Amino acid sequence: MAILSDPDRADLWADFMRDQSIDRAALALTKTDLRAAVNALDQFLSDNAAAINSAIPQPARGALTVQQKAKLLMFVIQKRFLKNA
Repeated sequence: MAILSDPDRADLWADFMRDQSIDRAALALTKTDLRAAVNALDQFLSDNAAAINSAIPQPARGALTVQQKAKLLMFVIQKRFLKNA
């Protein structure tokens, strides 16, 4: 899957900043630095898509759609890193 378009990255960046302001969580970095993090994570996911897919055992790898695999990854990340956030 291709990396996000620049407008999609900008939307994600703005959504994250909005989310953090609602939670009143202070971001100790500049908007430019945050945008660089968005870009880097998007590129990382693109570069490692095959490895992420290969980590899913069969038969799930063959049965799940790309969208379902992405959602499953989101659920794992949320449970692993955001459970008590």
